Amino acid sequence: MQQHVTASAALASRKTKGVDNTASPGWGELSAVNGGGWSEVPVKLPAQISASKEDKWRPMPPTTTKGTDQPAWGQEAREPNAATKEWAVPLVSKTWGEHTLFSSIGAWTGVDGRVNPTDQKPPFSSLGMKAAVTATTSESVPQPGTTELQWEANPSSSIDDAWSGINGISTADPSSDWNAPTEEWGNWLVEESVSTPQPEETATEVQKVSDEEKEKVDPGAQGSASGKSKKKKKKKKKGPKIQTDPPSIPICELFPSGVFSKGQECEYPTLQDGRTAAWRTTSEEKRVLDQASEEIWSDFRQAAEAHRQVRKYVMSWLKPGMSMIEICEKLEDCSRKLIKENRLHAGLAFPTGCSLNNCAAHYTPNAGDSTVLQYDDVCKIDFGTHINGRIIDCAFTVTFNPKYDKLIEAVKDATNTGIRNAGIDVRLCDVGEAIQEVMESYEVEIDGKTYQVKPIRNLNGHSIGQYRIHAGKTVPIVKGGEATKMEEGEVYAIETFGSTGKGVVHDDMDCSHYMKNFDVGHVPIRLPRAKHLLNVINENFGTLAFCRRWLDRLGESKYLMALKNLCDLGIVDPYPPLCDIKGSYTAQFEHTILLRPTCKEVVSRGDDY
Repeated sequence: MQQHVTASAALASRKTKGVDNTASPGWGELSAVNGGGWSEVPVKLPAQISASKEDKWRPMPPTTTKGTDQPAWGQEAREPNAATKEWAVPLVSKTWGEHTLFSSIGAWTGVDGRVNPTDQKPPFSSLGMKAAVTATTSESVPQPGTTELQWEANPSSSIDDAWSGINGISTADPSSDWNAPTEEWGNWLVEESVSTPQPEETATEVQKVSDEEKEKVDPGAQGSASGKSKKKKKKKKKGPKIQTDPPSIPICELFPSGVFSKGQECEYPTLQDGRTAAWRTTSEEKRVLDQASEEIWSDFRQAAEAHRQVRKYVMSWLKPGMSMIEICEKLEDCSRKLIKENRLHAGLAFPTGCSLNNCAAHYTPNAGDSTVLQYDDVCKIDFGTHINGRIIDCAFTVTFNPKYDKLIEAVKDATNTGIRNAGIDVRLCDVGEAIQEVMESYEVEIDGKTYQVKPIRNLNGHSIGQYRIHAGKTVPIVKGGEATKMEEGEVYAIETFGSTGKGVVHDDMDCSHYMKNFDVGHVPIRLPRAKHLLNVINENFGTLAFCRRWLDRLGESKYLMALKNLCDLGIVDPYPPLCDIKGSYTAQFEHTILLRPTCKEVVSRGDDY
């Protein structure tokens, strides 16, 4: 039975058996060397190297182009392309079993049908040949009656050996008809292993790494060789911004991620009927609701962070001898920078209150006020910030004489008591009762006279809405208030006022605070100046409180008559200073709390109070 042998096997037979290696005239190369056609001239190999005298070379079916896919084993081979005369892969119609394909060029099939493997793996990339099968065993593989050379039209990789020439074609004389030395051909007779060079990309990467190492070792060597070439310095990543002194960087720039510092988070108190709210912290439903309002909470936190930094800055320079106008304007200028004032989108929520002594609230100096802060004064600093109408209402009391310390302590403790007792489903009257109990437990001695600290009964905490400082609900600071309950999602200003006087305030002094009525509809205005002033108010303050100084700052003048007209029509409401009896002293502390679905957050809480 006739079998096929490879060209390499034929060459080995010539060398080992001493047979003349000169082959008969065979395949003749045409003028085109790279991919050129080969003339189909049949050739016979010497009988000594063939398993049978009738073995002959047979032309291989050509492939179409290098981009075409190879047919699978067991399929019919394609017809030769007469135009290109390229070599095609001959296909075997029999099953190969578990034999690995194309592992070595030295594997060949003998007459008896056994596959004889070899360990050599010489490259034939220059001719487009691929190694034959390496058999793991010497099982018999049925073969056709004639031997066929195994070629590969698309070599997978290019390997540089001694026999490759320009464009991968042998530099040997094509007319020699395979007379090149077998050692240079790289078949299995060569004992030296053929090393495969690394791809050019790997070498380039190694070169880049070595160059970088050289630059690290001697960065100035390259610069000394050529003055023109300069090594580019890598830009260092900038860390988070740090607030300046005095503060000038907006809070939104200090927190570029948009995640602002949270306030103090507390669990809700146990209700009077014994129900607890601890389940809210672990409830998945409440977590989802809390996350849904994260944008709202974030606005409050940004405004609260601005408030904390401003009041810290104020405490660093506030001292007796400063005029009240100077104090307010310096505070407000800093607030505008940190909150990054933008009309109704961000800014001050209401004028800075700096009520002194018996005046408990709603006092800020008008233009021309020459009041100066004294050492024995009790000053209530009450100012607010807002982001998108989310208001932070927070206040504290400043004293310089230690004789007021007990008064300050009483009011601060009462405020914290109100914060502890506030929560979802808590009745407002219960919060007021707890505040009064704590407040009245304190006594203060001033100038040799002892006073019981009294809560100011007609001043209250309040709920806060968007662009609405007083949203409807009031938090009393004495017992007997409303039985209305606090609800989930609401925002409250918990504030307490303590006094050494009667504990009741009344309107006094010139009015400085004004605010547009939140619920007012369309009201016809006749005075042109009043119409103009209302437009200014709508554009700059909306329904937030403002003061005369702010109108002066906007360039308005001679507006008192127009402002009075708006107040008479009910479009704008005046809020005059609220004072206890003369000679008394009042103190105030206030925080803003968020009744979130999962917990209570004292958003304006700071290290100071």
